[in-house]
Amino acid sequence: MLPFADLILFIVAVIALVITPGPNMIYLISRSITQGKTAGIISLTGVISGFLFHILMVAFGLTAVLFTVPFVFSALKISGALYLLYMAFQAIKPGSRGVFETRKNLAEDKPAKLFTMGFLTNVLNPKMAVFYLSLFPQFIQPENGHVALQCLQLGFLQMLVSFTVNFMIVLSASRAAKWFAENPLWVKLQKWFMATVLAALAVKMVVTKAN
Repeated sequence: MLPFADLILFIVAVIALVITPGPNMIYLISRSITQGKTAGIISLTGVISGFLFHILMVAFGLTAVLFTVPFVFSALKISGALYLLYMAFQAIKPGSRGVFETRKNLAEDKPAKLFTMGFLTNVLNPKMAVFYLSLFPQFIQPENGHVALQCLQLGFLQMLVSFTVNFMIVLSASRAAKWFAENPLWVKLQKWFMATVLAALAVKMVVTKAN
């Protein structure tokens, strides 16, 4: 069982990452705006199913790494922290994309295709695998129990948080897109909030390893 403080920090990090513009977010918002809330929700179920694929791959992959080459696990934590810093910079660099800068010319699709596209958008996104490999090792400690079980615990918590946040976004996509377009200051605040959380998490992990 992971410490409660680590779980809270993990949830904060996941929220910051959920609102990061990426293929999943852009597809869900675009689909919700062009085809309605129902289409957005169906697409979301596909995206969440894709998370499960990545979680299982990372859970058993990290377990194998820990038991075969332990020092690689530590190196992975450091490289993961550096990647989080990179993501923080990408969020605030000039010309970075906002959450609601989406495609608005998608053709209408049937439920089966909506689910499949949501699933494939997630599974075929290499950044998702990098995200899991960067974030999960920061919270996994062998002394807290089986590594795969810790990965699954973090994974299902991430899925729950992602579903909740994205579900709210899907339901309010049209209104939110209009509101953010009329209030660009809040787009900047969102980017800086996300960057601050990612940078703070990365620095904390690097310092912890250094000690």
